[in-house]
Amino acid sequence: MQTLTDVPAPSTAERVCTALVRADSTVLAVDGCDPVTTAVHHLHTDGDIVVTVPVDCPAVALAWQAGPAGLPAVLELTDHSPIALRNPVRSLIWLSGSLHPVGNPRELAAEVAEDLPHPELLDVGHGTELLRLELTSVVAADTTGAESVEVEDVLTALPDPFAALETAWLQHLEQDHADIVLRIARRIPPAARTGRIRPLGLDRYGLRLRIESGTGDHDVRIPFHEPVDDATGLSRALRRLVGCPFVNGLRARP
Repeated sequence: MQTLTDVPAPSTAERVCTALVRADSTVLAVDGCDPVTTAVHHLHTDGDIVVTVPVDCPAVALAWQAGPAGLPAVLELTDHSPIALRNPVRSLIWLSGSLHPVGNPRELAAEVAEDLPHPELLDVGHGTELLRLELTSVVAADTTGAESVEVEDVLTALPDPFAALETAWLQHLEQDHADIVLRIARRIPPAARTGRIRPLGLDRYGLRLRIESGTGDHDVRIPFHEPVDDATGLSRALRRLVGCPFVNGLRARP
């Protein structure tokens, strides 16, 4: 039987990259002004995090005044579950570093838009400003605790291939296939599955379930037989977890 330490799962660096793709709440904090929400938070090819803020945000002026050394800053990412859970926060990511202004914001906005066509980028130079965060440290926290991860590991990692599809898959499981979730949950020891069982997360390594009980919530990872990389493999892996004998979509003989 697999132990908690050998269940296949994304690395912390992969989780950070995935959170950058799908986190729905990000806040930029610097000394000297109130925290500001950033609509765009993109890991650029040069290793900096590019963010958008209102042009009149005090952080913009402070970044220019800081000079080449940059302005110490922290970008906090919150990853919420797409399911209405009792505790919807799945993870928190803190990206720390030095904040710098951008000398060619429209050009950089066009580069970012090639990977992330966000409408906020259209307003750069008109009401929105770009800033870049040069990373010095990264910390990720979830229900298992907090962990520091090397910046270089984050820069070389890739987001999960299902980051953009996860919301739709989880909502589909929750709304239309609660029976499938319960069948998959049979893989959890009976003593550990007392409570309401909900889909929490989905990645190339497996499915995460949240168990909401009267004594508190806890999360369980159900690994796939092997990592998957596309929708066909994901569908097959889920059927295998359920116990469907036709994992390749074959039909029973008449």
